[in-house]
Amino acid sequence: MLNTKEAAGFLRVSEASIRRWSDSGLLPGVRVGRRRERRFIESDLLRFMDHSHTVDSPISSVMIAGTPVSVPSHLATLFSTDVGGLRLTVPFFADGIRLGQPCLLVAAGDLAQRYLDALREMDGVDLDQAMRNGTFTVVRFDGGTVADAIGQWEQDFAAAVAKGPTVIRVVGEMVSERTMFVSENEMLRYEEAFELMSRRFPTVTMCQYDVRHFDGVALLRAIKAHPDLFSLRFGTFLN
Repeated sequence: MLNTKEAAGFLRVSEASIRRWSDSGLLPGVRVGRRRERRFIESDLLRFMDHSHTVDSPISSVMIAGTPVSVPSHLATLFSTDVGGLRLTVPFFADGIRLGQPCLLVAAGDLAQRYLDALREMDGVDLDQAMRNGTFTVVRFDGGTVADAIGQWEQDFAAAVAKGPTVIRVVGEMVSERTMFVSENEMLRYEEAFELMSRRFPTVTMCQYDVRHFDGVALLRAIKAHPDLFSLRFGTFLN
């Protein structure tokens, strides 16, 4: 039996996430001793890792560049030009806005503005209305740690599904996200934690890596943190 710290290490998430999932009944556990400390069985942790999201989704997949991508999915996209960086993500968001699905962009500064400008040029997309009604949101993390970011996503995702069954579309521009964490290593640890947490919700996420700003070691870790890529044609997500 594993304690909270050991369970967090096993699942590659924060201890705060373990406590939240345990308190909500998502993660089975027992209390032991006078201090009623939490204990978790390894087989329960493995089942938790393999379990799909538990909320209803109206559709089982979304289309990205003509490729059906299941819900939930967590993908990494690699690009080397500004135009390439928008090839998949802008149509992905445009489809979501037209369908009234929650769209969340993690980006800052000129990079965020590049998305806004591109989306305003898409047919059938009223970006200003989508931002007013909360369909399209630009997200920023506070705190700089894995626990802070995962906790924020859990709250945002839970609020989205509380409004009714839906598909949540997320794009994270990792150049921007790197500045929101205390280090690049913390950001990559967050990617591993997001891979597990996002399975609890009807999400399709694209984490965008500009290869002009990340070295080979970081990109290798990024690919390993996105196993959904391995069941798809990886070339589709190279720009």
